[in-house]
Amino acid sequence: MANREKLFSEFQAPTTQEWLDKIEVDLKGADFQKRLVWRTNEGFNVQPFYRREDLKDLKTVDSLPGEFPFVRGNKTDNNLWHVRQDIVVGDDAKAANAKALDILNKGVDSLGFRLSAGMVSKETVETLLEGIVPECVELNFKTCQRHCVELAQILVSYFKQKGYDLEKLEGSINFDPMEKILLKGKDTTAVLAEAKALVEALKELPKFRCINVNSVTLNNSGAYIYQELGYALAWGNEYLQQLTEAGVDATEAAKRIKFNMGVSENYFMEIAKFRAGRLLWAQIVKQYEPKCDCACQMHVCAITSEYNQTLFDSYVNLLRSQTETMSAAIGNVDSIVVTPFDKPYETPDDFSERLARNQQLLLKEEAHFDKLVDVGGGSYYIEHLTDAIAQQAWKLFLDVEENGGFLALALAGKVQEVINGSNDKRHADAAKRKEFILGTNQFPNFTEKAEGKQPVSPACGCHGDACEAPAIATLNRSRMASEFEALRLETEAAQHQPVAFMLTIGNLAMRQARAQFSCNFLACAGYKVIDNLGFKTVEEGVDKALEAGADIVVICSSDDEYAEYAIPAFKYLNGRAMFVVAGAPACSEDLKAAGIENFIHVKVNQLETLRQYNAKLLK
Repeated sequence: MANREKLFSEFQAPTTQEWLDKIEVDLKGADFQKRLVWRTNEGFNVQPFYRREDLKDLKTVDSLPGEFPFVRGNKTDNNLWHVRQDIVVGDDAKAANAKALDILNKGVDSLGFRLSAGMVSKETVETLLEGIVPECVELNFKTCQRHCVELAQILVSYFKQKGYDLEKLEGSINFDPMEKILLKGKDTTAVLAEAKALVEALKELPKFRCINVNSVTLNNSGAYIYQELGYALAWGNEYLQQLTEAGVDATEAAKRIKFNMGVSENYFMEIAKFRAGRLLWAQIVKQYEPKCDCACQMHVCAITSEYNQTLFDSYVNLLRSQTETMSAAIGNVDSIVVTPFDKPYETPDDFSERLARNQQLLLKEEAHFDKLVDVGGGSYYIEHLTDAIAQQAWKLFLDVEENGGFLALALAGKVQEVINGSNDKRHADAAKRKEFILGTNQFPNFTEKAEGKQPVSPACGCHGDACEAPAIATLNRSRMASEFEALRLETEAAQHQPVAFMLTIGNLAMRQARAQFSCNFLACAGYKVIDNLGFKTVEEGVDKALEAGADIVVICSSDDEYAEYAIPAFKYLNGRAMFVVAGAPACSEDLKAAGIENFIHVKVNQLETLRQYNAKLLK
């Protein structure tokens, strides 16, 4: 040990400036800010490295797990969370009960029952819960907002009749009229008055939460991380304010609120989001002067995103939801719902639901994510992200409060306008490949066919009730991949699959790189792509392309050589197929003057380009 200490004492720790100086040298004149600093969608920059000194002014490291403001989690000795699976009851409570009993034997310890208004009855509850011990399982229910109080009364009566210890029962009733404003454009202000009656109906079930903030809706509509969190806080504060103004004790009101939040693929930032959420919610509740700090705890059910799921190459959805689940677990949430990989195009089946359950169980039973509290605590990077997201979300929260609160903005369509704007931007970024969707706008499966799969429209949340025409603006919940999928489905439905042929010639490295780029680019529309090792002359390449029945001939070479090869190839092809140049060479204007119109490269709008090609090729 003495020798080891002596050894390390000989090394002098470099300063931050010394690190920066070394980086500047290695960059060889390149701009540090442009090359290495990440400009996030969340409104702040992320540096390429962090050091201990970056934590000195952060408040996130001042408390222990289980201590106010709970940034490091609500628990002190473990990271246990509920493995939850939701069940749509439909009109067959007995079948739903059978499914619940089955999945309880397969690792689930939290059930979510979705009931239509017509199924809220004593008989339904008795059938649903037959053989289930509520003291061992978290029970969650979602139904029509106007039937939540009735459902609460039925549940309390049932639990008392069965003799269960009401103090131990955990669960929730998903009462959230404000979500209906966002989803259906319906003014539900009148329903909000039932919140107090619902809290009172559940007074004998202290661990049942009933006032929900379903910010997962924002996540599935393309919201950025800070937007989901900032609006969720304002959403929760609106409920807290209305409950206390209605005469509900602040401590009781806070303990009845539950957050159902989405979790997207931005791994570290999502970990930080949940930590920042607990930090800020604790500060908000504290202003209501609750009787105990435990009332300031934020309770979160995390639900993996539907927004980034895809119809094509759908097994990639498993990779997305796995990292999302990891983020939620490391972020110390209370329960997790993993969205099955096939949800974009069908009602999830037993196979996909099994995989979704096992994604959580692997993290618990094999990776032991449930053993350690706040794994990210003390990480210079995660602590920085936690603080930065908290600041951005807090700015949004204050802006909402200064403009009348969440309810007023939702009724005016302002929240919907902001989130839809983010969704539009993300769709535009995906079209330009600024946001990658693996298997969709980047590295598609060249040979995959939809085989009858069609995108499923998002559920409106009516649970069997009749939909009404919206009086208020609603959220656009189109998945980010939806426009690319529509394009590829259009190609597949056509009588002829366009063939794209790579006319590779000249510099070996450049022609291979550009052919690979072009194959990926065009396969995103469902075209058949044919790559080649190289041709000695453009005439040979064009002849081979026509023999292969090419509809598109893509010349792939170096910028310098395009001046030599492109125009002769274009003239020899003579309109017998579409001619495309892979790249944006310096001689582009000369090529355009010769009649060449089509260029594909990293700066073009991929979606619009492929739409134009479809319009020409699928006539």
